[in-house]
Amino acid sequence: MTLSLTHVHGDRITVAHGAAGTELFSYVYRPEAEWEAPKPYLHPVRTLSGAVVTDYRPNDHRWHKGLQLTASHLSGQNLWGGNTYVHGEGYRALPERVGSMAHVSFEEVGAGAGRAVIAERLTWHPHGGELWAEEERRIEVGDVDPEAGSWSLTWTSAVTNRRAEPLRFGSPTTHGRPAAGYTGLFWRGPRAFRGGRVFTATSAEPGAPGESAVPPENGFMGSQAPWLAYVGEHDGRDGHATLVFEHAPANDHSGEKGTHPAHWFVRSDPFAAVAPSWAFHEELVLAPGETLARTYRVVVADGAWDRARVAAHLAALGW
Repeated sequence: MTLSLTHVHGDRITVAHGAAGTELFSYVYRPEAEWEAPKPYLHPVRTLSGAVVTDYRPNDHRWHKGLQLTASHLSGQNLWGGNTYVHGEGYRALPERVGSMAHVSFEEVGAGAGRAVIAERLTWHPHGGELWAEEERRIEVGDVDPEAGSWSLTWTSAVTNRRAEPLRFGSPTTHGRPAAGYTGLFWRGPRAFRGGRVFTATSAEPGAPGESAVPPENGFMGSQAPWLAYVGEHDGRDGHATLVFEHAPANDHSGEKGTHPAHWFVRSDPFAAVAPSWAFHEELVLAPGETLARTYRVVVADGAWDRARVAAHLAALGW
């Protein structure tokens, strides 16, 4: 299936597929509101049938924008956006802590038969504008399968600490708020996906025969598994969509390859959200000059997939 690409310079890159030109996503790198911690993001993201599976600036969290890489607590700064969580005080408006991730250049932008690539250099900054980190980001689109009704996106980020002291990646949970491991690659689903079905590579599905329904916050929040799936039902059109978030086997937080030690942040109420959190229970410390490299795959599919179908699809894709 042929993929095409349109670049509106200084604004966004849009990837589409097929003769009809169905847009799979727009990668927006134009800076937006300072209070929302400007950073590039993907929105809208669509299934092959054209159904939107991301949200943008919802009224509950204006800084939630589609699919984006975030850092809610980074050495005292907030590159997530909005209010900052302070232990004992809750969320506070602290604009002097809100930083940004800035586009620098594209190393590769292109599309062809079955693949599309966006390779970008970015810089990370605290509110004062100093250079804290440099990032090399690569987003690849492929595995377009009209028969299965799915396509996949692979996101790789390599973040290098350019400070003279360690960068400390944390979250509201590492600062005292339970079950709030906001950091890393973060997806915000559309409002219709509230109350969706969640399951992982190692769990039985809630509501499956012989299993009791387990709310995601109780059953999956902070858990570990190579992948996690979220099934939501659309407003305005019949049917469902399934998004699968998968760790690359090389991802490593503990020095033990292939253990997938990152913990899942997932909500289905009061909104749909998923992140393989970099710092759910404890901070991740990046020494000066060192690089944090992570790769994730996101499968976007039409229909309500079950655990067996997800597992078979990922096995066929391989790494």
